[in-house]
Amino acid sequence: MEKPGWRGRFFEDFETGDLYRHRLARTVTESDNTLFTMLTLNTNPIHFDAEYAKATEFGQILVNSCYTLSLVVGLSVSDLSENVMANLGWNDIVLPNPVFVGDTIRAHSTILGKRESKSRPSVGIVEAETVGENQRNERVISYRRTFMVFRRGFGPTAAPA
Repeated sequence: MEKPGWRGRFFEDFETGDLYRHRLARTVTESDNTLFTMLTLNTNPIHFDAEYAKATEFGQILVNSCYTLSLVVGLSVSDLSENVMANLGWNDIVLPNPVFVGDTIRAHSTILGKRESKSRPSVGIVEAETVGENQRNERVISYRRTFMVFRRGFGPTAAPA
């Protein structure tokens, strides 16, 4: 008997106060950081010049903070936004500790609230706070994200798994 694969949460599945510990983690590699830094044309040498980075207070290459944001958002997708129509915003982004090559990043999200869309009956609006931590359980990022997510029965249908 074929069992359906995970298709993500819909608006009706979210409740204020829900906590999702995102199942995947990711160890940051030098290639991840260098490629992301070069693709985004970030010219700060602390992200790609080891000799320059050694002379900073960090003493080593610092992972691009925009990569950290992108990674943690990605870690949250399976729980929060596989059925998203659109992201509406990321707010209150805080980076309290640096990320270095070799750090393993995990994330969790808490649902702060939800409401029906006034203009689009096929979606609802959800706000979540997401926190990323390294292998030492140090917070490396937190932010609030607001997104429109489809109601059950609406939106495009994903290809069969």
